[in-house]
Amino acid sequence: MMPVRSGTVTPCQRKTLPDVPIRLFFVCLYAGFGILFPLLSVYLQQEVRLSGTQIGLLMSIGPIVMIIAQPLWGVVCDVSQRSKVVLITAMMLTGLTAVGFVLTRDYPFMLGIMALLSFFQAALVPISDSLTMSYVRRTDGDYGRFRLWGAVGFAVAAYVMGMAAQWWGVSVIFVAFTLTMGIGAWMAGYMPDERVSLKLNLREGLSRLLRNRRYVLFLLAAFCIMGPIQANNAYFSLLIQSLGGTVAASGLGFLLAAGSEVPFMLRAQAWIKRHGILAVVLLSALVAGMRWGLYFMEPPLWLVYVSTLLQGVSTGLFIPAALAYVVDITPRDVRLTGVALYTSMGNGLGNWFFTFLGGVMIDRFSVFTAYLFFGLLTMFGAGVIWTLRIGERREIKGDSARG
Repeated sequence: MMPVRSGTVTPCQRKTLPDVPIRLFFVCLYAGFGILFPLLSVYLQQEVRLSGTQIGLLMSIGPIVMIIAQPLWGVVCDVSQRSKVVLITAMMLTGLTAVGFVLTRDYPFMLGIMALLSFFQAALVPISDSLTMSYVRRTDGDYGRFRLWGAVGFAVAAYVMGMAAQWWGVSVIFVAFTLTMGIGAWMAGYMPDERVSLKLNLREGLSRLLRNRRYVLFLLAAFCIMGPIQANNAYFSLLIQSLGGTVAASGLGFLLAAGSEVPFMLRAQAWIKRHGILAVVLLSALVAGMRWGLYFMEPPLWLVYVSTLLQGVSTGLFIPAALAYVVDITPRDVRLTGVALYTSMGNGLGNWFFTFLGGVMIDRFSVFTAYLFFGLLTMFGAGVIWTLRIGERREIKGDSARG
């Protein structure tokens, strides 16, 4: 989400601005995600005894609800002009809603709890990103330096909760999630109180964007590539256990995977400048597709752990490179709409599609078959990226010939 600038600060004032609370907020926010979502499918399978299809449906509700809810939260922020208060409130309600999972095992109620949790969660990332982006633009800072703390928080939390769930049971994730969201809401109180706008130019923006062939093809690629990456967060723990690992072992896998993203995020901009945006996106997609294909072959656990280090390439490079490409090919006046639609396609519809069908495949076949499906569609997305890259090369050659 693109924020509205507000004022400037002097170098002396900059020293007093809340860098540390912003970093701690990102730690808490993504640590919460690392606590709950990697082990939620394990809880639903082992404690509640849901089928793969039921798990897939429940886990896939979130992305769809978030697509609908994010514009609504944008309206709330625009009307109230108190984005930080909205963020604090939504974060506290997100944590409290998760407690509902331990209060009932009735499936329809659990669907409702997941929908409500996703509604509140939909406010967290866009509002916090907008506040932080506004702050770093005023202070000539680097958003990536803050966002990296989120990756650290996710990695450490997933590992620690894997150990804790092994000792005390998987239901401990809900208590830890609620506490972490509460601490994050406290940290949010010390974040800069920026003026941000989350308004989208949907009527004109969609019409113009859908006439952009490159943009439409990239949306298709994002759907096929980001969807499996998001669905992996739901099913990786089940994969580990299907290979004979423990809950603690899945936590170690998430630690290695999320931790590997940090150095690649730091180097992403340099890779993009050196090799080009689409080359980096294509590399990320190919690595992700090969990783999912490896899991279909039921590898030994040690090889799965080694393969998690590839997430730095597949996710740590793809996220900044893909966003840079969307910004590059969309007109400035509809850029916010373009970024929002791209996010909805990959993290929303793609996440829902692959998470739901992954659950169905686990129910009817195995978790390994689900990863084969992820790999095939990811490679199709890589093919779309390759087509875009060839097309851009031809355009460059044509321009050079005419020049």
